[in-house]
Amino acid sequence: MNKYKTLALNTAVFAIGSFSSKLLAFLLTRLYTANLEASLFNTKEVLEMCANFLIPVVSFSITDAIIRYGLDKNYEKRAVFSNAIVVLLCGAGAFLLLSPLLLLYGDIRHYVPLLLGYVIISCFRQLSTQFARARNFVKLYAADGIFCTLTLFIFNVVFIGWLKLGITGFMVSVMLSDFLSGVTVWTLARHGRFFSFQYVDRELLEVMLRFSLPLIPTAILWIITGFSDRLFIRHMVDGTAAGVYGAATKIPNLLSMVSTVFYQAWNMSAIAENDSRGRSAFYTQVYEAYQAMLVLAAGFIIAFDKVLSAILIRTNTDPAYGDAYRYTPVLVVAVLLMCFNQFLSSIYTVSKKTKNSFWSSLAAAVLNLVLNAVLIPNFGVHGAIAATFASYLVCYVIRIVDTRRLIPFDVSHLRFGVNLAVLGFMCLMIVRPPKWWVLGMALGLLMLVGYNLKPLAMTARKLLRR
Repeated sequence: MNKYKTLALNTAVFAIGSFSSKLLAFLLTRLYTANLEASLFNTKEVLEMCANFLIPVVSFSITDAIIRYGLDKNYEKRAVFSNAIVVLLCGAGAFLLLSPLLLLYGDIRHYVPLLLGYVIISCFRQLSTQFARARNFVKLYAADGIFCTLTLFIFNVVFIGWLKLGITGFMVSVMLSDFLSGVTVWTLARHGRFFSFQYVDRELLEVMLRFSLPLIPTAILWIITGFSDRLFIRHMVDGTAAGVYGAATKIPNLLSMVSTVFYQAWNMSAIAENDSRGRSAFYTQVYEAYQAMLVLAAGFIIAFDKVLSAILIRTNTDPAYGDAYRYTPVLVVAVLLMCFNQFLSSIYTVSKKTKNSFWSSLAAAVLNLVLNAVLIPNFGVHGAIAATFASYLVCYVIRIVDTRRLIPFDVSHLRFGVNLAVLGFMCLMIVRPPKWWVLGMALGLLMLVGYNLKPLAMTARKLLRR
């Protein structure tokens, strides 16, 4: 099967598994906002941020190495998996020893024991599911996405909606869901056959750690960039504003859902095609279609922002949630840039230049922190949104220059600029709506469709010809 059809097939499989699961998880926002006040919603978000911050540290980001070296035919899968388990065991042990330090953070002090379980179980699930991907169990990986989210939804309904356990119910739900997911994938894929301390390869272990260690600060920096906003808002404005901002970020995650589905398939294809002669042309074609697809998705999300907010964000618990839709449009464009950065990060993965990923992420994180400190006191939540957008844009500029030195491929900067300008115009129609805002929104959508249809049509024709 040729590379275009392989990419399309894997994308379709991931889409079947991911869209249903991620959509269900997305709908949980309604459950959370219906049962948690904005300030408590912010505490939940902070706990998630802490977990996402700790997971790459505890796991040494070794799950990324599982994909890179597990898919590479030059390396023994048993050695890759056994090395990863040893790294995770060492990381979990060190985490338990140092966990009392978490008590210093007052906002999460009461939830530290739950946070320990959350992080370790999530690391286990990532290891189990990513090795399934490395063994090309794509359908199992996709099915697990549905299973994990369905159990998460059921547990949340029981513990939050029925038993009214609030944040504790949320943490317990995540742990139970991740544990069932990890064990189920491990059992069905029979991972146990690939693990033994005898399979540990010290030379390969060093290679994997050299690859994964720069990804730890990279992951942390992206978390800082993505979540520092609400911490600044929490302390510079108030907890309610931070909770509303957190709720507003859920709608842009629709775009991230589309990107993640494709990226899972693309990462596998990029590694498989690393040594092919037509690699540059392949990247050019795929990136043009990817950019067009996401720009159109962003345009439609912005156009229907008010409708999506009304459906997914409950205001009866806290009327402050009613302002969330005003913060969404620019966040959608910021997430669009983040998705482009994610695509470009695959080049660092394929080229094993993870240090470059770190430096570009560092630039974005530092800029985000500085702009948050400067803009939030003067512009409140809108200042945080501007800081997020600016940091992702700077990261994109750095990466689009740097990655094309590693793998040359064509990019239309004019198309990028025009798309960004039209999306900015549509954002203005929501943030400061004129009387003719509906007409303006329709005009923006028509411009995006007309300007981005050609790359998608060309890719479709190429796929059908092959």
